[in-house]
Amino acid sequence: MTIFDTDLTEELNLILRFPRESLRQGLKIHHDASQAIVNAAERLYAKGIITQPDGGYLTDLGMDIADHARRIQDALLMKLN
Repeated sequence: MTIFDTDLTEELNLILRFPRESLRQGLKIHHDASQAIVNAAERLYAKGIITQPDGGYLTDLGMDIADHARRIQDALLMKLN
């Protein structure tokens, strides 16, 4: 069974930080960000999910992943009656 390890969790959390409202807004990972965030951004860039190793914009693949991640997040955050 495969689980979301720490690296995947960091990557998902970073993807969810990209603005939902506009594709013209990106992220910039600053030099004072935690090493975990810097590493997550570099992995996402290497996978073709973001356009720059320090953030940038979501690629088409990244936008699809962000949409799925947000749907999963929304479903898991739903409150039961």
